[in-house]
Amino acid sequence: MTEYAVQFGSVTIGYDLAFASRRTLGITVRPDLTVGVRAPLGTALEDVEAVVKKRAAWILKQQRELVRYLPHLPPRQYVSGESHRYLGRQYRLKVNASLESGAGVAQTRNTLEVTVTDPADRGRVKDLLDAWYQACAEEVFASRLAACYPKIQHLGLSYPQLAVREMRSRWGSCDPADRITLNIKLILVPEELIDYVIYHELCHLREHHHGKAFYQLLDRVLPEWRERKRKLEEFDFG
Repeated sequence: MTEYAVQFGSVTIGYDLAFASRRTLGITVRPDLTVGVRAPLGTALEDVEAVVKKRAAWILKQQRELVRYLPHLPPRQYVSGESHRYLGRQYRLKVNASLESGAGVAQTRNTLEVTVTDPADRGRVKDLLDAWYQACAEEVFASRLAACYPKIQHLGLSYPQLAVREMRSRWGSCDPADRITLNIKLILVPEELIDYVIYHELCHLREHHHGKAFYQLLDRVLPEWRERKRKLEEFDFG
């Protein structure tokens, strides 16, 4: 079973592909939102991609329907004792009261300490924590990009610009202007999983689609990418 993807407007639809002794091509959208394609033996990849693109609207509709049945984490309360993730580790939130001039977030060995004027103002706690995560993501992602880039530098590719924002359905994206955008939620996972997404997007600077050449390049720069992808998909964000 091999993984591929097609572009439908601004959305990338990933799917796993397997060939079997059958007469027609079948597409399945599973409860976990992944897409499986089963094609007759000998079917050309271009023909498979054409069918997936033709059914793209249907695939996205099925995924939207299934989202309603996925388990949802309870909403954050932003109170002391709550667990929050950072780079793969769990930290306990501790909300302290102080003058507004002392408002901010501090990371200790086991806690994320948020200082606010009124600890009962959960909206203020959330805003401070969100801003802290954004600043950390920009710093950490820039550092990891600098560490990963040398593996593809020999291809003559320009050093990409980096953007960090919330993304609903993707971990990262790459545009023709050599800019990589990473999902801010990656700041919650271990660095090795951040690196996987960065390598994935760096390879797109050379190979703009999820064809054979793309995966051959990804295999060269990160041979263990499949295992890291699996870990990312199974990561507990609670």
